[in-house]
Amino acid sequence: MEYGTVKWFNARRGYGFLTGEDGNDYFVHHSNIVMDGFRTLRSGQAVTYGIEKDDKERNIAVDVKLAE
Repeated sequence: MEYGTVKWFNARRGYGFLTGEDGNDYFVHHSNIVMDGFRTLRSGQAVTYGIEKDDKERNIAVDVKLAE
């Protein structure tokens, strides 16, 4: 599990970016956010997430949850 902060998220388009503790930015799609109801994030929120490769071998954030 990784820790990071939401850099920005566009709820209308359903995607955005997280900045990890490692300093790298990770793409996040609303389908990879784990929460009830409308899945969205706000800039500055602390999150936990996993990292996987997409079909173009880029690192993306998955299983994104608000940090407690």
